[in-house]
Order: sequence, then structure tokens, then C-alpha cells
Amino acid sequence: MTTDCQRWNATDYAENSGAQLEWARELIAKLDLKGDEALLDIGCGDGKVSARLARVLPLGRVHGIDLSADMIQLARERFDGRSHPNLRFQQMDAARIQLARGFDVAFSTAALHWVADHPAVLRGVRACLKPGGRLLFQMGGRGNAQAVYEALQTVVPQGDWRPHLEAVAFPYHFLTPAQYEAWLPACGFRLRRAELIPKEMRHPDREGLKGWLRTTWFPYTDRLPEEMRDPFLEAVVARYLEHHPPAADGRTRVQMVRLEIEAETV
Repeated sequence: MTTDCQRWNATDYAENSGAQLEWARELIAKLDLKGDEALLDIGCGDGKVSARLARVLPLGRVHGIDLSADMIQLARERFDGRSHPNLRFQQMDAARIQLARGFDVAFSTAALHWVADHPAVLRGVRACLKPGGRLLFQMGGRGNAQAVYEALQTVVPQGDWRPHLEAVAFPYHFLTPAQYEAWLPACGFRLRRAELIPKEMRHPDREGLKGWLRTTWFPYTDRLPEEMRDPFLEAVVARYLEHHPPAADGRTRVQMVRLEIEAETV
């Protein structure tokens, strides 16, 4: 989910989001679904998580939304109605959800840290949940990928890209449990759980790490001329691996922090 639906490269993201899929599988298990629920997947991206949800809801349905038109197009191409008849995708802003009150569960993973107005998300979710509905969100939390950001901040002043990047504001919204603890009651929810969870993101090699940076740190690279983008990413990767070298098998690791929220309607 992004604030600018033109920026995502959906195919590139689909090929470089293995860690996000792994974490989504873990989060789906926490839903404890019966199999007949109607579920809203917020920030569905390329659709692979929504499709997994649809398979565990054979008597239910999944409605995936994302602001990126490219993501929605790819999701529809890869998971069409014939192979997943209980799955639908729609382009929609998470902060402007306008759907009928017909959902049992609202779910989101690796998406809402792109959204600035979380109370607006919660109000939209509350309006489309049935009585007794619930939500389970996981997103980047306070301190997420801090070492990568520090490497990036070290690299920015060192090259020809400096004039393009020195004024870029931090583009992500890595929040705390306390913020959600305040927002949820005001938006019609009872908090079940809000916590920061340490996670380790692994990539098979240096190129995997660069692929993740390329597909999710585009608020920086999009400011650069095309010919500067790959050299900039190479410099960030080199700086990061200088202080966080790969394991013996070549795998790279990034320490992440996820904010996980579980709540129910009141």
C-alpha cells in the first residue's frame, strides 16, 4: 500500500517479497479462521497472500484492496475468478475504505506503515465490519530496519545523488502500541493485543537484499535519475554489509520490528 499508486513495480515486488510472504503465513495462522468468514485484506499487493487466505476460507470470501493499480492488475492476472472464485480485488485507498458492512475480519500485513492516517483506516474498517467483527494487522513498527536506514543516511551525503536526496523526509510510518491503544477505542474497537515483535528478514544473497531495497525503498530511488539508482543501491548495500556481513552461506539478515495489532468491534 502506498500514497502514490504510480510508484510500485508490481512484478519486481512479487519477485522480492519472500520474507513478507513468510510473515503473512505466520499471521494467517493467528486468525484461527473457521473457513466461512468474509475477510478484507488491506494492502493486498500482488495478491499472493489474499489467494492463500481464499484457500483457507473455502466457504467464505476474500476482498483484497490496494491503492496501486499495477498491484491490482497483477493480482487479477495471477489469481483470476476461475481459480479463486471466492476472491476479488479492488483498487482502493486504505484511508478511504468505502465498502458495505459485510466483513467478519479485517486483515493487513506489511502494508499499513505506508499510510499516514491510521484513524481513518480504523474508521473505514469499523464501518464495514459486522457486529462482533475483528481485525488483525501487522506492519513495520518503531525501530523497523533501523540499521538499513542508518546505512542509507551515511551514503546519502557521499555521492552525486546528494542534491536529490538530502531533503527527502522519512517516508514510512513506524508506529508504537501506545498510538494504537489510543486510536482503537476512539474508532469503535476494543483492544485485544498491541505489541512490537522483533523479526529477522533473510535474503538468499546480496542481490536479494538489493532487490528488497529496490522494491520497497523507492521513495528514495524515485528521486534519482535512472542512471544513479543502481549505484546508489549498491552503495547502501555495501555500507550495510560492512557492518552486518552475510552469514557463511551468503544469506543476508536485517533486523526488523513489526507492530502487531489485534482488536474487536464494540
